[in-house]
Amino acid sequence: MKRKLLFSYIAFFVGNYSLCSCQTQTPKVEKEATTSFCLNDSLATNIKLDTALTRPVQNELTLSGKVDFDEKGVFKIFPLVGGNVLDVKVELGDFVEKGQVLAIIKSGEIADYEKQLIDARANLQLTRKNLDVAQDMFKAGLTSERDLIAAQKDYQNAQADIQKIQEIFKIYNVSSNSEYVVKAPAAGFIAEKHINRNTQIRSDDAGNIFTISSMKQIWVMANVYETDIAKIQGGQEVEVTTLSYPDKVFRGKIDKTMNIIDPETRVMKVRIRMENPDYLLKPEMFTTVRVKYGYPDNQKMLTIPSQDIIFDNSRNFVVVYRKKCDIEVREVEIFKTSGSQTYIKGGLEEGEKLISQNQLLVYNALNS
Repeated sequence: MKRKLLFSYIAFFVGNYSLCSCQTQTPKVEKEATTSFCLNDSLATNIKLDTALTRPVQNELTLSGKVDFDEKGVFKIFPLVGGNVLDVKVELGDFVEKGQVLAIIKSGEIADYEKQLIDARANLQLTRKNLDVAQDMFKAGLTSERDLIAAQKDYQNAQADIQKIQEIFKIYNVSSNSEYVVKAPAAGFIAEKHINRNTQIRSDDAGNIFTISSMKQIWVMANVYETDIAKIQGGQEVEVTTLSYPDKVFRGKIDKTMNIIDPETRVMKVRIRMENPDYLLKPEMFTTVRVKYGYPDNQKMLTIPSQDIIFDNSRNFVVVYRKKCDIEVREVEIFKTSGSQTYIKGGLEEGEKLISQNQLLVYNALNS
């Protein structure tokens, strides 16, 4: 009986000791899992960091718009003379340099100017000879000063006629054989083309034959409904996206408000002038324009890029970075998201660093 009681006590103590050992070891394992993680060299070179900063809270207004030409960079070319189109050197959408030949036109008007030039040159030679004779006769006392002055005036008029016709030839880019050469007045893209080979054109036609646009700067014309007019003013920063480049954000500022409401669409147009160095934005593209405007009472709040947020199990997380082996997954409370910026109500402190590239890989590694 005593032996059985002794064995019972021993079994009781051994069981309690095993249970206590398990309970004390479990937190130790969890602590090692969260604190022993370090970024390897490969991943460390492929992350980017953002900083949580306090900024004024901004609202966002979404507008529809369309890309248009910047009129300051648009050149319309009209025919100076009529005639038959011998050749067209460019097509719609081609890029041309300043002075490049666009078309060649055979013109009867140019032929008439060429005849006038021939006659003017012959008249210049005649008046030059008459002036030489008048000067010799005046020196010999055989003619009056009035006759000498008249000969000089005739020669000067002949020179003026030559210069006039030569200026006309420069304007018309006359080459030879009564041909009028159309050249590009500036570098840019052929935006319009209303001329084809072997067609007849008239100088009194009101339409242009070419339009050239540099497209280094373009306009985005956006529509503002009456209810939103009070939120719009010149100089506001905007973000523009297109169907062609859904992941690319183009940034600009409102350049001008038109202050006129279209009676049919009930919208006011605003103009956004934008740089377009890579020619990605093309006229007639549809755009989505996001306008930033101030929150009431100039409220300020902690702000981070929206891409830093990880949404998991109906909660929002960020990956806080202090150093390679000191990284933390932290839940945050979001106040609102406005485009590329998210305003944080709680869970972060100003100045903390967040992983903004490949953060999902780090998040999964820390939670595995």
